[in-house]
Amino acid sequence: MAVFQKREDEPAGAQTGGDRVNTIIGKETTFNGTLEVSGTLRVDGVLKGEVNVTDTVAVGPTGQVDANVKTKNAVISGAVKGNIHATEKVELQAKANITGDLTTKALVIEQGAVFHGNCNMKTGASSPSQQGSGQPGTSKQGSGQGSDADRSTGQPKAQPQTTEKVR
Repeated sequence: MAVFQKREDEPAGAQTGGDRVNTIIGKETTFNGTLEVSGTLRVDGVLKGEVNVTDTVAVGPTGQVDANVKTKNAVISGAVKGNIHATEKVELQAKANITGDLTTKALVIEQGAVFHGNCNMKTGASSPSQQGSGQPGTSKQGSGQGSDADRSTGQPKAQPQTTEKVR
């Protein structure tokens, strides 16, 4: 039996698209602290602290992450409490439960996934001034009424000119 063979209870894509997994936090394992991985990390156990990964973070269905995560790609099928900053792509699979903010270029959310937080989609070399205040955990949100940005261009809407007479 191969060590990294796909299991029957594993969701599609949980093996990180064929990437070689360098580090595994197993189902019966708890890790507290700062974890830095060169390559791909798979979490099936409990991970608390800070996570910096050069390639992909994969959180399996039994995985529980209570940490801020910095990575290139994230494939989430378990629970994450913390912010995720992925330079390329975040994929929330059907059993994912995320509480925290996401910053990424591309986001895929399967039906059934739960996401509580804000999402900041960054493309290319956009400046923080084009992305709202530039502060983590903040975003410009609106109901479509009274919003001060055109949804199609992201540029500020022209405000109607009004004049009032002073008596």
